[in-house]
Amino acid sequence: MSEPYAGDITPKQAWEILQSSKDAVLIDVRTEAEWAWVGQVNLSSLEKEHLLVEWNRFPGGMRNETFIEDVAKLVPNQTTELLMLCRSGVRSKYAAIALTAAGYKTCYNIEGGFEGDHDDQRHRGTVNGWKVAGLPWMQG
Repeated sequence: MSEPYAGDITPKQAWEILQSSKDAVLIDVRTEAEWAWVGQVNLSSLEKEHLLVEWNRFPGGMRNETFIEDVAKLVPNQTTELLMLCRSGVRSKYAAIALTAAGYKTCYNIEGGFEGDHDDQRHRGTVNGWKVAGLPWMQG
């Protein structure tokens, strides 16, 4: 059985797609707090900006019930290639599934997310993810 979305890609594959496709869009689905305190991707060298749409609301962690509508306002063309990013690749996978179900044709999940999985000491930022891949990012 195939995945209910375009599939998982590495951060480096995401960067390559963003470089080669002028219309591809990265959507960061983390919370406002994560954007401000942990950092964000920096696509300025590609002359692009990423979009910020919470999957879960901060504070409280409640599901953003208008997520699909929020994305649709920002990206009305459902053939646009979407690359979904969160902290570790879990929320972004659910977001990719939801957007695919809503009619978007190509929604990828960036595996490892922005900070990556926990290491042996339960710290992020050492195993995988956007930052570990050495891709551009900036502090809020």
